[in-house]
Parts: sequence; structure tokens; C-alpha cells
Amino acid sequence: MSDNTQAALDRRTGISYLQRPGGGPLVMALHGIGSSAQSFARFLDRFGGQGHLIAWNAPGYLDSTPLKADWPLAMDYAEALERFADSQQIDQMCLLGHSLGCLMAAAFALRCPGRVTHLVLASPALGYQVPVGGVMPEAMQNRLSELAKQGPEDFARARSARLLHAPEKNPQLVEAVFQEMAKINPPGYQQAVRMLASGNLIADMAQLQVEPGFIIGSGDLVTPPEQTYSAAAAWAGQHGHQPAIEEIGDAGHAVYLQKPDEFIERFKKLAAIGQPS
Repeated sequence: MSDNTQAALDRRTGISYLQRPGGGPLVMALHGIGSSAQSFARFLDRFGGQGHLIAWNAPGYLDSTPLKADWPLAMDYAEALERFADSQQIDQMCLLGHSLGCLMAAAFALRCPGRVTHLVLASPALGYQVPVGGVMPEAMQNRLSELAKQGPEDFARARSARLLHAPEKNPQLVEAVFQEMAKINPPGYQQAVRMLASGNLIADMAQLQVEPGFIIGSGDLVTPPEQTYSAAAAWAGQHGHQPAIEEIGDAGHAVYLQKPDEFIERFKKLAAIGQPS
């Protein structure tokens, strides 16, 4: 992490975050389920001088206060983001979500459409549409059982390689993903798993007025590209045209870690940062 990137805590909302101050648009990055703000450190450091960048730790992650609900919904995280934005006096933002963070980002764009200048969703998770208190999908229940049995470090070691394309050729990146995943707080992770179980990005896309843009890795095994095309189609079905999808080759689920410079280039294109007016 460079000297320009700072770790901070908003004591009024209990949200911890990384930021890299700068001029231009405010970019807010929302991490995925097994990650944290720290995973965006390279994104912040390599972004260049255009923009004030913030990556939050979602409620229940690292030093951020958990949500009160045992089984929260995406909108609960969106409300937490709204409180954080209010506390930080952020009127508008370019919103970047990754994986589970896409459900949070879409919920915020539904809740506060006038505050989102651009919405970019990377490797989006769709959710499983389970009602609160319903039967947890097997994949989600396995996450909770394995975390309880293995503990965060062994849990992270078993899962980290799957987030990258050709992990055998990228041992340093696998280690970086492991280091972040090993820091998860089990109670916060459990809340996030339940939110993922209840999430429904397809339905959110059908209601969304803000036009999304998407970034995907061609080798994503966690949220395969066809999921993104389904989400884009749901938005297109209501608006009559297809939103932009940027596909990055030889990249897995953690696309912004595996191909950081290309990811930043595609993100700036979708967010119209540094583009001719």
C-alpha cells in the first residue's frame, strides 16, 4: 500500500475503509464475500490521479461494525453505505462492486439512484433468492459448515486458488487472495453468506434505472460469464438496449487482482473517467 493510500475509521457509522485522496470523481469500491478493502489496495495505488478513491470494509469485515440483523438483506448493506456516504459528506459517487459487492451496489443504486453517477459491476454474484429464514442452499450451507470446522485460515487456504485463472502459474496472487480471505470475521462472513442466499441481482437489474456496466474475467469459475450476461439481459429487457460488458482474457474471479492495469482501463472506460467530454 502506497503512502497516498490511507486506512481510516468513520466512528459515526462504524465503517472502516481505505482511501486515496485526489481530485475528480469519487469512486466507491465494494469488495466481495471473502475479501476486504485491502484487496483494492493495488487498484487504489495504480489508478492514477483522476479521482478520489474509497474502498470500504463492509459491515462485519475487519474493523467495521456488523449489522444488527442476523440474516441481513442487500438493502441493509445499502442503508449502511448511505449512512457512511452521509457521514463522509459524499453527495454522488461512481460505484464499483465486485462479486457480493455487486448486490450491495445494485441495492444502493435502487435506494439512492440520484447519488450514483456510474455503476460498474465486476464478476457479479446473482444470489439464490431464498427468503429470510428459509432453507439455505447447499453451497451456502457448506460455506458456513466448512468455516466453522476449519477456521478462517484453513478455510481460506482451501478456497483461494479457485478465485484465479491458472493459479498454478500465479502463486503470489494465490497467496495474496489467501491472506485477505484468512482475515474474515466469522460472524460478519455468516451475515454475508445469508445475504448472498437471499440476493436476487436479476430482479434488481429489472428494476434499476441507472445503467450498469460490467467487467468479467473470461476464466471466472466462481461467477461464470453467463451469469453476467443474464444480469445484463434483465436490465436490457426493461430499457431496450444492452449495457456494456467488458471481458478480460486470462483472468478469473478476482479479475481486478489478476489483471489490475487492464481492469483499471476498462473501469475508467465504463465510468467515463478521463474520457473526452
